[in-house]
Amino acid sequence: MQESERSIDHPRVLIADDHSLVAEGLRSLLEKRFKVVGIVQNGRELLDEAPKLDPHVIVLDIGMPLLNGLDAARQLKLSLPNVKLVFLTMKDDPNLAAAAQDLGAVGYVLKHSAASELVKAVLEVLQGRSYMTAKLRAENWAVRESRARQFSKQLTGRQQEVLQLLAEGRPMKEVAAILKVSEKTVMFHKYHIMQSFNLKNNAELVLFALKRHLISS
Repeated sequence: MQESERSIDHPRVLIADDHSLVAEGLRSLLEKRFKVVGIVQNGRELLDEAPKLDPHVIVLDIGMPLLNGLDAARQLKLSLPNVKLVFLTMKDDPNLAAAAQDLGAVGYVLKHSAASELVKAVLEVLQGRSYMTAKLRAENWAVRESRARQFSKQLTGRQQEVLQLLAEGRPMKEVAAILKVSEKTVMFHKYHIMQSFNLKNNAELVLFALKRHLISS
């Protein structure tokens, strides 16, 4: 009961964004209403630090290096099922928004409107409600599930991790070290992705990752 009362009076917010200036701007915006407990700069750091900092809300950029915000959030929900999520992105893609909402009652805010919408989004998710930026608020979200399926079609979580890291230009050996698997395993996943989606070379692999918003242009 005491923690519940504290969570209402002093919600703890963790910021995840790889752009330092953006992250500090978000801190200035949020600390007027909430306790900002930290800033992390990539999805892997978020997975490490979130359990230690125990935030009530994570405000996270979708397009982070090493592990994008959407996949990081999916993994965090396993270890921190009660944490609230507010996604920030430059992409006004309804499929991406639907994939985010597939995680439950989350916030989804475009970065250019963060100044006017972010605090409201955090307050909404703290009450267990979703918040969708007005630009992407559809009249009928009955298609949300099909949009989410379209976004994540045919790629496993591990394949998405491999795809993102390779598309970031990281050598096979580094990808294997980050994921704690063998280089052969990384090669297997790369081969399967390229075969499944008829990708002929690394340039097409990068374009494929860009289209799925796993990396930023």
